[in-house]
Amino acid sequence: MSYFGTDGIRGEFGVFPITPDFLLRLGFGAGRVLVSQVGKSKKRPSVVIGKDTRLSGYVIEAALQAGFNAAGVDVYLLGPLPTPAIAHLVKSFHADMGAVISASHNPYHDNGVKFFSHEGKKISDELQELINVELDALVGNTDARLSRLAGIKADSIGKSYRVEDAKGRYIEYCKGSFPYHLNLNTLKIVVDCANGAGYSVAPRVLRELGAEVIAIHNTPDGININDNCGSTHPEALQQAVLVHGAHVGIALDGDGDRIIMVDEKGDIVDGDAILYALANHHQPAGIVGTLMSNVALELAMRERGIEFHRAKVGDRYVMQDLEAHGLSIGGEPSGHILYLDKSRTGDAIVAGLQVLMCMVEQGVALSELTKGYTPYPQTLINVRLSKMSDPYENDELVKVFADAEAKLSGKGRLLIRKSGTEPVIRVMVECQDEALCQSLAKDIAQKVQAVLG
Repeated sequence: MSYFGTDGIRGEFGVFPITPDFLLRLGFGAGRVLVSQVGKSKKRPSVVIGKDTRLSGYVIEAALQAGFNAAGVDVYLLGPLPTPAIAHLVKSFHADMGAVISASHNPYHDNGVKFFSHEGKKISDELQELINVELDALVGNTDARLSRLAGIKADSIGKSYRVEDAKGRYIEYCKGSFPYHLNLNTLKIVVDCANGAGYSVAPRVLRELGAEVIAIHNTPDGININDNCGSTHPEALQQAVLVHGAHVGIALDGDGDRIIMVDEKGDIVDGDAILYALANHHQPAGIVGTLMSNVALELAMRERGIEFHRAKVGDRYVMQDLEAHGLSIGGEPSGHILYLDKSRTGDAIVAGLQVLMCMVEQGVALSELTKGYTPYPQTLINVRLSKMSDPYENDELVKVFADAEAKLSGKGRLLIRKSGTEPVIRVMVECQDEALCQSLAKDIAQKVQAVLG
C-alpha cells in the first residue's frame, strides 16, 4: 500500500499512521533506502530534520531520529523552522534527505512528515515507492521486520547533532533573495506568523531589511498554530493593517510555505493576485497556475502575451510544469508561490520579498500592483466525509455535475476534486454571475454530502 498522500504522510496525531511506533519505522525504512543507495561510495548518509511548532512535533522528531540513527544515518536536528528552510538547508549541508514534521495549514492535532531530496525538492515518486516497500515489510510482516532489525550493529548506527545556527542560516538565505541595492526602509509591514514555524524568522528578515514590523500571532504554545490566524484566516491581518496604517500585510501558514497578502486598503491579495503582480513586473514568457486558479488570471495573462499553464493541484505539480516548460514563476491561489530563480520550493518569506521588491522598485502600493486583475466570483465548499469516496464513481452525482456544467456553459466552470490529505471533497464553482456561483456550489455540496455521507 502507499502511505503517502499528495504532500507526504499526514493525519491526526495518535491515529495510524501518525503514531510513534509507525514513525519510528518510517525513519528506519527511509534510512535503509538511503543506506542502500549510498552503498560504499561515500561517507555515512545524513538527513536534516525540521519541524513546525506543534506539540506533537517533539515526539515525532524523536521517533524519526531514532529510526534514522538505527538504520545507520546521521541526523542534523534544525528545530522549529519553515518547510522551505529545510529544503534550503538539505542542500547547504550536502545532506542526502530532508524531513519536515508538519501538517501545514491543518489544526494542531494533525501532524505529518514529508521528505525532500538532496536537491531540495520533493522526493521523486520512485524514491517514495522504495520507502513504501520498506514500510510494508516493517509494518505488516513479522519475519521481514525481524530480518531487517537483525542487521543493526552497535558500531554502524548513526549519530545526531543539534544545529544551533540553523535559524541564522535561513534568515541570511531569505535576505539574499532580495536585491542588495534595495531596502524596506519606507514600509510598515504587519506579519501574521500563524503561531507557526515562521514565528521568529519572518519578522527578523523584514526588520533586518529595514522595514517597520508589527508581528502578530507570533507566540506559539504548541496548540495555537493556525488557530484563527495565518493565511487560512487572514481577517485579523486585514484589521491590523488598517489599525496600524500599514503599507502591507503578510500572512504565513503553519509551516511557512504559503503566503496571503493584504494591501494598504485591507483587501486580500491571494496567490493568483500575487502571480499577476509578479508576472506584470517581470513579463516572463509564461507562468504556471493550477486547476484552482481563477480564470480571470488566465485571461489577464493572455491579454499580455504571457502563456498560462494549468497544473494539477499541489506545489509539486506546479514545480513539474515549471521545469517542463522552462519557466520560473508559478503557484496556487492558496498561496504556494514558486519563484525558481530564488527558491526550489514554495517559500512564503521569499515570495513576499519578491512582491515587496516590485513595490519598492516601482514606488507603488500593493493595490497598484494588482490593479487590472478582477477575479471571477468563486465559491469553494469543502465537504467532509466519514471516509473518502470518489464522487465520479456515483452515477447520481455524475448527472448532478453534468447538469451544473450545462448551466455554466460559457459563463464559468465547475471543479470537483478529492483532497489528498483528508476525507474531503472540494466543490468549486467559478462564474461571472455570483448568485449562480453560490447557489450551484451550495446545491452540489449538499448533494455530495447526502450521497456520500
